[in-house]
Amino acid sequence: MRRRSRAGGERAKSQRRKTTLPERRNASKAVRRRSSSVAGKEAKVALFKRERDEALEREKASAEVLRIISTSPGELKPIFQAMLENAVRICEAVFGNLYLRDADGFHMVAAHHDSPAYVAARMSDPLLRPPPDAPLGRLAITKEVVQIADIRTLPSRDHPCVAAGVKAGYRTVLAIPLLKDDELIGAFTLIRHKVQAFTEKQIALLQNFAAQAVIAIENTRLLNELRQRTTDLTESLEQQTATSKVLEVISSSPGDLKPVFEAILANAVRLCGAKFGNLYLREGDGLRAAAMHNAPPAYAEQRAGILHFSPNTTTYRATQTKQPAQIADMTKSRAYLEGDPWFISAVSLGGHRGALSVPMLHEDEPIGVVTILRQEAGAFADKQIELLTNFAAQAVIAIENARLLNELQQRTTDLTESLEQQTATSEVLGVISRSPGELEPVFQAMLENAVRICEAKFGHIYRWNGAVLSLAATHNTPPAYEALRRAQHRPSSRSAVGRVVTPKTIVHVVDMTVEEAYKERDPGIVEAVELAGMRTSQRVVRTADCDIGSPQRNQSVAGRIGACLSDYPGEGSTHL
Repeated sequence: MRRRSRAGGERAKSQRRKTTLPERRNASKAVRRRSSSVAGKEAKVALFKRERDEALEREKASAEVLRIISTSPGELKPIFQAMLENAVRICEAVFGNLYLRDADGFHMVAAHHDSPAYVAARMSDPLLRPPPDAPLGRLAITKEVVQIADIRTLPSRDHPCVAAGVKAGYRTVLAIPLLKDDELIGAFTLIRHKVQAFTEKQIALLQNFAAQAVIAIENTRLLNELRQRTTDLTESLEQQTATSKVLEVISSSPGDLKPVFEAILANAVRLCGAKFGNLYLREGDGLRAAAMHNAPPAYAEQRAGILHFSPNTTTYRATQTKQPAQIADMTKSRAYLEGDPWFISAVSLGGHRGALSVPMLHEDEPIGVVTILRQEAGAFADKQIELLTNFAAQAVIAIENARLLNELQQRTTDLTESLEQQTATSEVLGVISRSPGELEPVFQAMLENAVRICEAKFGHIYRWNGAVLSLAATHNTPPAYEALRRAQHRPSSRSAVGRVVTPKTIVHVVDMTVEEAYKERDPGIVEAVELAGMRTSQRVVRTADCDIGSPQRNQSVAGRIGACLSDYPGEGSTHL
């Protein structure tokens, strides 16, 4: 057997060692590399998970705020509260506040977890005017994000605005501006009890909330404007409708004021949120209720007749100043507390609290007052005062229209009657000219026209010779009564005929049944009432006349027809 040389063996060993040792070292390094790689990956995964969770939490918070914005239109408080709660929680703060800009300061509108002492301080002095180096002070100047590491180090730490925060335990403060078109409208603030800066992601989250807050504020403003506009249009439509209804009543009730006044009061009470309404018209030196709406019976009875109001009442003040007058609460007024009878009765009988009176002015002179009353305290709004003033003006228009219409109707009636009288006179004169020396057709024409124009039932003409009466003509007289009067007779001095022939004056009896002669059963009067059915009687000497409601009118007729009769010799009496 051949033996290996020592050198060869050593080379072989050396070769074996060279091939074995590097493999072990490489294996160890590989294990270490694999362990380091796994740890790095796990750290990265953990970081990614944390960032993912934080992002999800931010997204969830934003989604929640957006949900509240959509479900609370026009309401900012729940939106602000949700923003602060999420911001404080996610940004690991202790307190959160939201301020809105007000002139040269801020006022707090929402707070989350802030100390009661600080919130009380802000509420007791609502307008916060921070110093320039304070978080809100810097923000107001720069309109940018402001972060103060420790407010205890501020030069203005003794300023009341800053001192309140220091006392509440503030350290690090973050302020985020609320900007609309580069205009500062408010700010978010987050506070920590320790010195620890907020991260960029936390600042970005709060900036996102600030943008959402601006959107919510603007949406609320627009919605409130829309609601107010809708309310204004609705009120305007209601007022126009009410005005139209009143004008319709005025046009459909010419000369009749009662339905107009009732419509005015009903609409005024309804649209002004009142309980009662009264409309007074001037009468002499006082006022009389021309219409009342919903007034309690006892109150209405107490306000009947001509009234002289207390100087403390709104009704009196409105007539004196020619301006609207109101009382928010009668029971708190000095007049009521001092026992003014008008106030005591108004409260006790009507339960009145609030009162509004508006004068009715015609050519700048008060001719009446419209008053509405409430059973609860509270001032009437400017729009309600304006509406009642408009209704008062409509009442004046209605009164003036009624006066003009009545004057026109009276003028028309007077002209018609004058024409009828002239026509009747012409007819009598025509009969006289056609019948010279004949009395019967003349008397007959006189009686027919007098009875027709004076709206009588029948008429007589008697001839009087100084001692007895003789019937000269009749028109539409009941036969039985005419037969009795055909015979000459001397009238009783108590009868209308007897009273007319002696002093030769007009005698007008409105109701013969209430005359003493009838009650004492004077035969001539009893015959006239019970046989002929007479009630109203007019008797004249040498004239023909009657009176059914208008003496002036019938005396005018008598003047014309009597002038014809007086052209004939002898004395006569006409009885209608």
